[in-house]
Amino acid sequence: MIKELIKDEVILSQVCTPATADDAQVADDLVETLTSMEGAACLAANQIGSATCIIAYLDDDDQPHVMYNPRLLQALGAFKAVEGCLSLEAESKVTRYDRVKIAYDELIDGELVARKKDFTGWTAQIIQHGIDHCKGKLV
Repeated sequence: MIKELIKDEVILSQVCTPATADDAQVADDLVETLTSMEGAACLAANQIGSATCIIAYLDDDDQPHVMYNPRLLQALGAFKAVEGCLSLEAESKVTRYDRVKIAYDELIDGELVARKKDFTGWTAQIIQHGIDHCKGKLV
């Protein structure tokens, strides 16, 4: 179901709880909401009203992917960026990394399966933004 975006900074600044396989509907809603929005690249579950550690992002081919409990393991190539956020009015200056290794869970056949993957460039940047949301960090 397509959800309305949360803009309340009090809600967005809360640390998300770990996601489980039972949160599959939240992940589905996240993907539906993300793909319904023009110009959106990444959303975290707290942006649609669920304080659960899940993000969805679009790859370079605009295909959606979901990460349960994403964690930044390694980061290289720091750079300064100015980012906008769908839930916030103002842009923010942040430090991001061009190359990252992310640990996350993927839902497969009703079970969460641990994964690790390297990301670069724009995809690395938007995943970092989503992880910040899960940590309750407003850019």
